[in-house]
Amino acid sequence: MSLAETSLADGVLTVTLNRPERGNALNTTLVDALRAAVTQAEAPSVRLLVLRGAGKALCTGFDVGDIASQTDADLLARFVAIELLLQAVRHAPVPTLALGHGRMFGAGADLFAACTWRIADPAARFAFPGARFGLVLGTRRLAAIVGDARALGLTVRGQGLDGAAALTCGLATGLVAQDGWDAEIAAIAAEMAQVDRATTHALAAAARADTRDADLAALVRSASVPGLAARITAYAGGRG
Repeated sequence: MSLAETSLADGVLTVTLNRPERGNALNTTLVDALRAAVTQAEAPSVRLLVLRGAGKALCTGFDVGDIASQTDADLLARFVAIELLLQAVRHAPVPTLALGHGRMFGAGADLFAACTWRIADPAARFAFPGARFGLVLGTRRLAAIVGDARALGLTVRGQGLDGAAALTCGLATGLVAQDGWDAEIAAIAAEMAQVDRATTHALAAAARADTRDADLAALVRSASVPGLAARITAYAGGRG
């Protein structure tokens, strides 16, 4: 069974995070599977890439389940892989659509934020707790869609969002209950069919700043501060 199941129909490539027993939390295997799945969007037949999650959430974030056996170097490598996944989604060859439900925290919320269009279920919840253990992940992407002050409120101040608040601040581009998602996908795909793929790609590239090198550098600098494993362990313990 793949942890990132893919299906293609009418130009829509759907990638489903399929680790529901862990809330689709990002372990190494799932991150690798998602990066491989995203590359399938390079096929000429694909016009839209959709990310959704099996079970109770799109993605609950970084998997801390095996944190006791991880060194700082292990965790640095894992976060670099996550940042490269987020960059692959952000700069995919076709527009991307995230369908978010449940609790999307940390890297899970960053995965949602990396997409072109972001539909949230009204009951969705978002939080960006990386600052609690000294991590700078996805901050420029977040600030680009919600503004500098709001991004700092979500990260430094630890403010959480429900679906309605996410829509208000721009983190979500739409608020649609899960039973309406298929219709939303169909509507977006139909609209995109009016423009050829090459033009869509050129417009998408022109609409977003390419900050990949700076984002990776910021992540590596923050994750390289000694004691990362201890900080994440302390955060996970306090959260529980």
